[in-house]
Amino acid sequence: MNLKELKELIEFLIEKDIAEFELERGDIKVRIKRAGEHVPMHGHGDAHFYSVPAAPPPAPVPGTAPAVAGPPPSAPAAPEETLHMVKSPIVGTFYESPSPGSPPFVKIGDMVTEGQVLCIVEAMKLLNEIESDVAGEVVKKLASNGQPIEYGQELFAIRPKK
Repeated sequence: MNLKELKELIEFLIEKDIAEFELERGDIKVRIKRAGEHVPMHGHGDAHFYSVPAAPPPAPVPGTAPAVAGPPPSAPAAPEETLHMVKSPIVGTFYESPSPGSPPFVKIGDMVTEGQVLCIVEAMKLLNEIESDVAGEVVKKLASNGQPIEYGQELFAIRPKK
């Protein structure tokens, strides 16, 4: 892998918003991890470090006043609701239904029981059913179908049954 290929790979990962990537080709191993961290590239026993930049801030639109960071407009105080977050136990791809064209396991507003399947996370061609660890109402779905997800990423918000 030459430097040009490596730069193209990094640009592709930034464009697709992929946080971590590992490639092994023969005796060359490349591991790229974003979010401003140093990225080691191993090849033939020596290590090189590259910094992958985070996405740049949006450019100001000509003819408009620059945005000034200030406190957000105050909203009426609502009582804080305690929601249970179901998190991914593995890195993989999120699927909301058992097969393409099938209805999703759960929808927002559905009542779920403890142990009920909420989604599937595919990792290395293995389909892992993610179950609810609490009974209650599904309030939010925080991942979209086919989306790559990370370990510990929040997938669902559930309002526990009282």
